[in-house]
Amino acid sequence: MTNRVWLASYPKSGNTWFRILIHCLDLEPGDTLDINRLGTPIASARAPFEDATLLDSDIMTRAEIESLRPRIHERPDPDLGHHHNRPATQFVKTHDAYSLTPQGEPLLAGSRGAKGAILIVRDPRDVVSSLAGHKHISRDEAVTFLDNPDAAFGVSSGGLPSHLHQQLGRWSDHVAGWLNQRDIAVHLVRFEDLQRDTAHILRDAMAFAGRTVTREQVKRAVQMADFGALQAKEARTGFRETASKATVFFRRGQAGAWRDELTLRQTRDIELAHGPMMATIGYDLTFSPPPPHRKFGQS
Repeated sequence: MTNRVWLASYPKSGNTWFRILIHCLDLEPGDTLDINRLGTPIASARAPFEDATLLDSDIMTRAEIESLRPRIHERPDPDLGHHHNRPATQFVKTHDAYSLTPQGEPLLAGSRGAKGAILIVRDPRDVVSSLAGHKHISRDEAVTFLDNPDAAFGVSSGGLPSHLHQQLGRWSDHVAGWLNQRDIAVHLVRFEDLQRDTAHILRDAMAFAGRTVTREQVKRAVQMADFGALQAKEARTGFRETASKATVFFRRGQAGAWRDELTLRQTRDIELAHGPMMATIGYDLTFSPPPPHRKFGQS
């Protein structure tokens, strides 16, 4: 059986960078990184769903699609091999909130089809500017989006999107849903920590996923996935995951950039809406006082 590990995140939190790092672990010395051929499956992709079900998702309701998705997610990748008599690890990207289908089972197959989840989180104050560029909306609109319980991806008024509906909800609820569920184990990765000590955080995440990597593999992956190098590659070749209305995908990628991008009002609104969860996972607050909870991972 394949060891599936979800790469879960709210959009624009570093999921794609993490996928590239994982992809680079498999490259050999002398190989060239092609950012348009990462190979990591995406849970919400419409074409694989239709290929597996032989159904036209365009004429299906959201409830009908979500009722079938757990069966799709249980299927192992037929092209994924096994190594040393141990199941291979399959990483699958998802932006979906952790939720239940109309039948009451985990949308992402829960313990039936997954070894665990690596939850990638980013300071929502930085998510706002990145999301604004991705969706081609104002930062004020992005602040509102992060606090909207009905927020979703895969919703388009300009034709059929390439991805199925992904319910996101509020940023705080999205993070809490993954951290608080009890179906599968979760390993938390903060974007800021990944940026500060990429090699260490990557090794820890791979250990959680049950994948053995060498120091040389990690060192090479970190070098190849340098953010500046990714920006240069996107400028030369484009990146097929860039949203149609966005100018670039790899925009700035700096922790704390919100300090010179957001107004005081925008910062305050984000912290008032999400301060308790921000403090819980270790983000310092400017306006709202930290709540009396323990931080995630503390006993």
